[in-house]
Amino acid sequence: MSYNSNQGNYYRPSMFGGFRFFPPVIKWLITANAAVFVIFRWGGQMYTIDGLRLDYLFDIYFGLMPLGHGFWLWQLITYQFIHADILHILFNMFFGLWMFGMEVEHVLGSRKFLALYLTCGVVAGVSQLILAPILEPSSVVTAFGQGIPTIGASGAVFGVLVAFAMMFPDRYIFLYFLLPIKAKYFVAILIAIGIWSIGGHSAVANLAHLGGAVMGFFFVSYLAHRFPFTMVDRVKWWFNAMTTKRQSDEYEHVVEANVHDSKENPMSEQEMHQKKIDEILDKISRGGYQSLSEEEKKILFEASKKLN
Repeated sequence: MSYNSNQGNYYRPSMFGGFRFFPPVIKWLITANAAVFVIFRWGGQMYTIDGLRLDYLFDIYFGLMPLGHGFWLWQLITYQFIHADILHILFNMFFGLWMFGMEVEHVLGSRKFLALYLTCGVVAGVSQLILAPILEPSSVVTAFGQGIPTIGASGAVFGVLVAFAMMFPDRYIFLYFLLPIKAKYFVAILIAIGIWSIGGHSAVANLAHLGGAVMGFFFVSYLAHRFPFTMVDRVKWWFNAMTTKRQSDEYEHVVEANVHDSKENPMSEQEMHQKKIDEILDKISRGGYQSLSEEEKKILFEASKKLN
């Protein structure tokens, strides 16, 4: 992905010159998905076991099978790395993961980004397992009672798209020759299409997409200390404050300081550091990661390592 950071709030993905921006987790995910596709999709069409093509058996054992029709727990992870055809894998890996995941991984750090991706994929799979038999029964079993496997990283990718829209809601996305549209509206339209399509006869796993999107929202909300996890974070803070003398002293100091004028209570070093981080995140939201100075990138990287 490449774009001109001087263009402000516009996000202009390009297929030229962007491969140098691959962060480590995205690079690993794309490599793993591509390897699985080449070995088992293309290569699997050339070999058979007991008269059955290897790629078919691979889908049955490692794709996400419906409950009661060959489901195994490991499939909640493995189905995310299997794709039906070249357009399927290109759309998920490049349009979704690469184009929108790069800045999300830069902000969250590699560990949290990998957790976001895999967790959204797992929740997407669980949504498909539980809701599809009720809302989209034709996507679960064939007319002959044979289970239909769900494959693809779309659920995880939808979680990444939602994360991007939450972090950069007003970023204009300029896709090739289309009109610019803000990220929050772009993702909202994709979700609305998914909801509208539930119950249709297409091969798209709409419920998996929506499950991944919902998980992406809660994951980023948790990291941002938003509802419904705020109270949990406060309880953790209180517990830590009560178990260490230093934190307890700082807490008492804050309480006593309430009787003084605010001008006599300067910000602590930790508060100043957090304010600096907030300013950097605001700058990313306005102009993207590439708009940061080297010093700001270093500060954000060090903060990310502490959080991880």
